[in-house]
Amino acid sequence: MSTNVLVATPGRPTGSAASRRLRAQDHIPAVVYGHGIAPISVTVERRDLRQAVSGPNGFNTVLSLQIGTDTHVALIKDVQRHPVKRNVAHLDFLLVNPDEKITVNVPLHLYGEAKAVNQAGGMVDPAVDHISVSTTPSQMPSEVRFDVTALQPGQVVHLRDLTLPAGCTALGDPNMAVIVTGSSKKA
Repeated sequence: MSTNVLVATPGRPTGSAASRRLRAQDHIPAVVYGHGIAPISVTVERRDLRQAVSGPNGFNTVLSLQIGTDTHVALIKDVQRHPVKRNVAHLDFLLVNPDEKITVNVPLHLYGEAKAVNQAGGMVDPAVDHISVSTTPSQMPSEVRFDVTALQPGQVVHLRDLTLPAGCTALGDPNMAVIVTGSSKKA
């Protein structure tokens, strides 16, 4: 399991005004919790966060979070964004055990060309943009991939039809539609 290092500064002032001042200085207010510790208010540098999550896993990256002299394995559990600017306004970090199962949302990535659907004038439509999976941080995939090449018009791909990477279990109704195809040609 490769982890990216992110330095978090503890002891940040709390409150709306203090958080606004931190954001103006390119610091992101955050909180760290999990594994029996009391929540810790921290800040991270915006540039350091961008660099830590720039890999293929994005915000699902397993982080080596340095808080003062302590180092913890952590995931970003929640990202709050500014409603207009869409930049990160607040983060929640969850401390994790690398060998313990966790629940994460993994993006669904469709690839290939569904020629039969295209010839019928239809479209391949993903019904979801992510799949909830149970996995360990060390086996967490960056995405769930599905090849649409063999799809036919009117076909539905269910959650049970997806092939997940080793160590991952899909969560949710196995009969949930994740991809649907349609045809616009009249019979």
